[in-house]
Amino acid sequence: MEFFTISMLNGLSYGLLLFMLSSGLTLIFSMMGVLNFAHASFYMVGAYVAYSIARVVGFWPALVIAPLVVGVLGAMFERFSLRRVHKFGHVPELLVTFGLSWVLLELVQLIWGRTAVEFHPPEVLRGPAFTIVNSSADGMHFLFGAAPSAMCSAADAAVRIVCSPFPATRGFMMLIALVMLVALWLMLTRTRIGLVIQSALTHPEMVEALGHNVPRVFMLVFGAGSALAGLAGVIGGSTFVTEPAMAGTVGAVVFVVVVVGGMGSLAGAFVASVLIGVVQTFAVALDYSVGSVIAGLGIKLSAGAADYSLLKLTVSQVAPILPYLFMVLILIFRPKGLLGKREG
Repeated sequence: MEFFTISMLNGLSYGLLLFMLSSGLTLIFSMMGVLNFAHASFYMVGAYVAYSIARVVGFWPALVIAPLVVGVLGAMFERFSLRRVHKFGHVPELLVTFGLSWVLLELVQLIWGRTAVEFHPPEVLRGPAFTIVNSSADGMHFLFGAAPSAMCSAADAAVRIVCSPFPATRGFMMLIALVMLVALWLMLTRTRIGLVIQSALTHPEMVEALGHNVPRVFMLVFGAGSALAGLAGVIGGSTFVTEPAMAGTVGAVVFVVVVVGGMGSLAGAFVASVLIGVVQTFAVALDYSVGSVIAGLGIKLSAGAADYSLLKLTVSQVAPILPYLFMVLILIFRPKGLLGKREG
């Protein structure tokens, strides 16, 4: 039970980080029809900008300022670069955003170096949010904050006590992701701004006739999506590691999330993020061979199949490819994604 609880919490926190990233990408695609290859690079830039700001004014101001800076950079890119190629179709858009991702990577390495920087969370987030205390005598219970050392050591040798702290940074990440989900849903479905944004893609002439500047709407949407990536970078960079490779680490998985959830579906991105995060986290923790898992599912293997190298690999070794395998299956059996409503 302890293994399940800890793995589930870690999977949810990782999945919600993926949602923080994929929400901005989903917003940009659903409102503009642009698949932004540089989205993960804005995530990286947000982490580095927050690192520099936090060294001067602290973490909490950086949490607000860094996403705004990244949002302005994204809006400027849309205004002076992406808008010029938008009329030529999707391929030029993909190429220009792909080129931007490499430009941002080189700029980050020139300014901050090629090694990881020490971007620490604030003091209030450095301890555990709560501790799971699992006792063979009293069962499992939760304790806010860090558990006393005396509680984690049993006086009786026959009693087994295991204390598992859950980092406050991961709890804060989960809270911000849920707030982001609710805020985006309310904005897009319950406000006039959301109505204008959604109408600008499907009926731009009508929106312009009502007095709205459609190109400016697209610029603000792209900037908002980039700012969401920057916010994820601030939290992800301080929770895990801030390095130039951080964009490449999550970039491909974010596109998997968007495809699996359904291109342009915010709810689909949330479901796919949590699903992929939980599945991959549990898979990393499993030390069983692929062959034994297949046999446990009741699938009979031929006599010579057990000798294949693939079946001898452990589930944790194949965990990195599971999101991509999941995407392939989704594209085969449900091309629109889990909750997708429009063709990609």
